[in-house]
Amino acid sequence: MDSLISAAARALAGGDPLRALNHVSLRDDAPALALRGIAMAQLGDLARARALLRRAARAFTTKETVARARCVVAEAEVALAARDLHASSKALDAARETLQRHGDTVNAAHARYLAIHRLLLIGRLDDAGEQLQALNPDVLPPALQATHQLAVAGIALRRLDTGTAGTALGHASQAARRSGIAALINEVDKAARVLQAPAARLITHGEDRPVRLDEVEALFASPTLVVDACRYSVRQAGTVIELATRPVLFTLARTLAEAWPGDARRDTLIERAFRLRQVEESHRARLRVEIGRLRQALRPLARLHATRHGFKLEPLTGDVAVLARPVEEKHAPILAFLSDGEAWSSSALALALGTSQRTVQRALDALANAGKVEAIGQGRARRWVASPVLGFTTTLLLTAPLPGG
Repeated sequence: MDSLISAAARALAGGDPLRALNHVSLRDDAPALALRGIAMAQLGDLARARALLRRAARAFTTKETVARARCVVAEAEVALAARDLHASSKALDAARETLQRHGDTVNAAHARYLAIHRLLLIGRLDDAGEQLQALNPDVLPPALQATHQLAVAGIALRRLDTGTAGTALGHASQAARRSGIAALINEVDKAARVLQAPAARLITHGEDRPVRLDEVEALFASPTLVVDACRYSVRQAGTVIELATRPVLFTLARTLAEAWPGDARRDTLIERAFRLRQVEESHRARLRVEIGRLRQALRPLARLHATRHGFKLEPLTGDVAVLARPVEEKHAPILAFLSDGEAWSSSALALALGTSQRTVQRALDALANAGKVEAIGQGRARRWVASPVLGFTTTLLLTAPLPGG
């Protein structure tokens, strides 16, 4: 490896892509193409980066298997940054095995962290945790140690284990600062702010106040009956009743919980659950049917009683509270993913949300008309971006099972 290639590689490792380009920008040999691709990725030109990395992989000879494997890993990282979650993992796995077999343990570990990051984005926390256990961060350079701890924190945050997340973020901050890479330090600092930002609103006894993730964790562990409007469920301690596929029942449960310890009027229940303004006798009959279904669904946790004016929720133990989204928005889960500041395709959002691409496209069109998201590019290259929900963390809106779920 000549001196210019070595200097460019050191610059990229230190997070200085412009200095790296100064060394190799006029060269078209395979190593220079690979380094230029990585530099362009660090500068945010992901399309150009992928093209350069593919050229580099083709330019290396069949005997240069390690160099070609490194190009595959670099291209996979660019694809992840571009939120191309449909990219096949087989090529990345094969590259990781090649690197491991040839003793390049650092880049092999980096390849595994890319796979873990993808699993986190699509909510496969158990698979991500299993892959993390196969790695020993103590033998890795500081940058990868920080990446490891970020992954640990990401899993813990999705599972509402704020103690583990806080510890991991502390270790990540120390490792990132040892690496000296400004972008990594900023990424860790951004992740740490999630713990201090309001994550939801707690509605109880007629009061509405913001709560952090650690307060949500404590709430779920308490004997309080929680109507969770972030995940559309009713929970108490370790018992969870899912109502995501029964929106009428969930709306009734939330209305009753917001009225607790009093009762909710029949007209109010009908208007909110059935979205009607004028109430007729047939609607009252339908309400009685749905209340019967809700009574059966909530039997392990609460009772429903008819009152003179409506219905009242009575928990078997504890108080009642509603955990509401920080911002009431029909398409909040999509905004939660877009709030990471990256550009997402509709297909990647559909994969992460576990729904159809057409459903996501309709939601994105509605959000675009409301000025909350905007499209970049055309056709298959179209990506969607949005500003974060200012002052809030959207962790509770991401698709992953919470404790007891």
